[in-house]
Amino acid sequence: MTQKQKTHRIAVAALLAAVAAVLQFVEFSIPVMPAFIKLDVSDLPALLGAFALGPVYGVVISFMKNLLHIVIKGTSTACVGELCNFMLGAVFSVTAGCIYKHRKSRKTAILGALIGAAAMAVFSVPSNYFITYPAYVQFYHMPLEAILGMYQAILPSADSLIKCLVIFNMPFTLVKGLLDAALCMVIYKPLSPILHGRK
Repeated sequence: MTQKQKTHRIAVAALLAAVAAVLQFVEFSIPVMPAFIKLDVSDLPALLGAFALGPVYGVVISFMKNLLHIVIKGTSTACVGELCNFMLGAVFSVTAGCIYKHRKSRKTAILGALIGAAAMAVFSVPSNYFITYPAYVQFYHMPLEAILGMYQAILPSADSLIKCLVIFNMPFTLVKGLLDAALCMVIYKPLSPILHGRK
């Protein structure tokens, strides 16, 4: 790889991280989810980077996105929320990027994105159970019962955290990943000359 190619990759990764940080502020509430859970497409730039530049760049973009978010907005969970967001985004982009890198085609890109979204959804359960929600209890001083109450307002039978995460968060994270994947498939080809430095 030439120095020019390395410089281009770094520049593209920095641009994608900046776009991801902006997208993280564009979030929407979903009626079937508790109000504190928002939908955004900020993992899309990391997925683009993983496909165009390689899986490692997907991780770097996810990391830089959350670092920029902390710098711009600050953190109310001692960076735990941002850490979990980074881990989920990294799982998504690395899984998708590794599958695509093995054999670069539209078919493997779609397959990689789908498997990456599923991996992120599965990983969301232990990461939320062991890290994110205990942090909410610790730093927001919000009793776990109050958090469960927000889920039970939607589904009264959701009487344990693990049940809430499996019934609500895992499908939500999957849908979020699939949305990112769909958008990626639409815009990747038009953006390809910029991402790869071709005229």
